[in-house]
Parts: sequence; C-alpha cells; structure tokens
Amino acid sequence: MTQTRKNSIIGSIFLALAAIIWGSSFVAQTAGAEFVGPFTFISVRSLLGSVALLPVIFVMDSLKKKSKTQEYKKMTKADYKYLFIGGSICGVVLCAASCLQQLGIDGGTAPGMAAFITALYILLVPIFSVVLGKKIRPVIWVCVGVSIVALYMLCVKEGGRVQGSDLYVLACAVCYAVHILVIDKVSPKLDGVRLSAMQFVIAGLLAAIPMFIFEEVSLEALKAAAPSIAYSGIMSSAVAFTLQILGQQKTEPTIATMIMSLESVFGVITAMIVLSQVPTAREAIGCVLMFAAIIVAQLPDKKKA
Repeated sequence: MTQTRKNSIIGSIFLALAAIIWGSSFVAQTAGAEFVGPFTFISVRSLLGSVALLPVIFVMDSLKKKSKTQEYKKMTKADYKYLFIGGSICGVVLCAASCLQQLGIDGGTAPGMAAFITALYILLVPIFSVVLGKKIRPVIWVCVGVSIVALYMLCVKEGGRVQGSDLYVLACAVCYAVHILVIDKVSPKLDGVRLSAMQFVIAGLLAAIPMFIFEEVSLEALKAAAPSIAYSGIMSSAVAFTLQILGQQKTEPTIATMIMSLESVFGVITAMIVLSQVPTAREAIGCVLMFAAIIVAQLPDKKKA
C-alpha cells in the first residue's frame, strides 16, 4: 500500500468519525431540551465550544512552528481586527441557524429528521451562489426537485398537516447555507480554528440575550443537561472540527464532502439506537431521496474532472 493511499484511508476515517459525532449530537440536543430551553442550550454549548478550541489553537500553532512545510505567522493588529469582524458576522448567522435548529428539536422534530432537513443546506448553497453571479450545473436543479419531494415526505404528515417545528429546522438549513457562503468570503484570510472559536463566542453571547429574557436558568437544570451540553459543545466543536481539518488534509475534496454528508445518516441511526425512534416508511423514503440528492449534487462535473 502506497503512502498516499494510506493517508487517504486515515483521512477518510477521521472524516467518518467527525460525521458520527455530528450526527449523534442531534440526540444530545434532544436530550438536553428536556432540561433547559433552546437559547440556554445554544448559549452554553457555543461558549463551551469556543473554550474547548483554545487548546486546539495552541497545539496547531506549535505544530506549525515545528513543521518545515507549514509557515507560522504571528497575527498582527489588522489580523485580529479582521478576525473580530469576520468572526462576528459568522457568529450572528451561526447563532440564528443553531437557535432555529434547537427550537425545532425542542418543538418535537425527531433528531434523525432534523439531521436530514438540516442537510438541505448542501443543496441550497449552489442555488444561493447564483445571486453572487455563479453558474450552477443543470443536475443541481434536478437534485433540488428531488429534495423538495423528500422534504414533503419528511415534513408533511398525513392529512396535509405540517409540523411547525419542522419549519424551524428548514429555516435553520437556509441559515446554514448563508453561513457557508459567509465563511467562503472571510475564511481565506483567517486561520480556520481561530475563526471557529470567535464565531462560537459571538453565537454564545447573542443566544444569551433571549436566554435571560425568555427562559429561566437554574443551576439544577444546567447540571441535568450538562452531559448533553458537554458532548454537543466539546465533541461537536473541538473534537469533530479538529478531525475535519486533519481529514481534509489527507482526502480529496469531493470524497471528503460526501463522507461528511453522512452526518444525516448517522443522525437517524443514533436516534434509532439511543432513543428507539424508528422512522416510518414515508419518512425513510424521504431520507433516502434527500441523501441521494445530496450525494449526486456533490459529484464532480465530468468535463471539469
């Protein structure tokens, strides 16, 4: 086995582990919703995630200093200013997306369904890119049509009833698509881990505003939700984010994106194992259609390939 092939396998394993953590975090969010309100959960989780990323920043800086292939640059005042502005913009959008998702889960959307509806952002990103003057492939429109059918099967219940909490998650997918586009603009000039830590700080502080206005925060409730918050904050932020960075360094971009899109599948599997939530036949078909649309949308153009 060549070294390149070995690195690719290791990278794929890292990305798969990240997808498993992200998928299972939907169950943690559901468990935490039993004890604390959605804004409390997002605020504490985000602030905890930013703190958890600090040792990651320290370790990666140390590795860059020792590495002969990666150049280490000390940040200037201009860099810190751009980090604050870029991180603040990303944090505002991330806060909206996270709160909407948690509101949907708190309102009754099953974690597995929330994972698949959220994954719609992968299809929304190229559509929103049209506004920025970018062209998208015709196959994307086909995938969008399939995803609309999938959403109908996932969200519209018998008798044409739509669950309000699903609309929160759908709005969350829209915000995550905007979040991807914003990161695409600001991230080239910034260190990815620092940007992530900054946006978590902003998201946590913003979510604290409605937390104190609309929710009652008690120490007992926070203690009860602590395992869920810790898993969602530390594992989904510091651990999974680090695995994503290491994995993408060793894996082809198209393959990396496909592996990470398995997050939605692991969300359903985890919900089945931990919460015994088995999707109906209708929901299962919707999940399959959504996943197929996501995968096809990420396949590279044959001409470009």
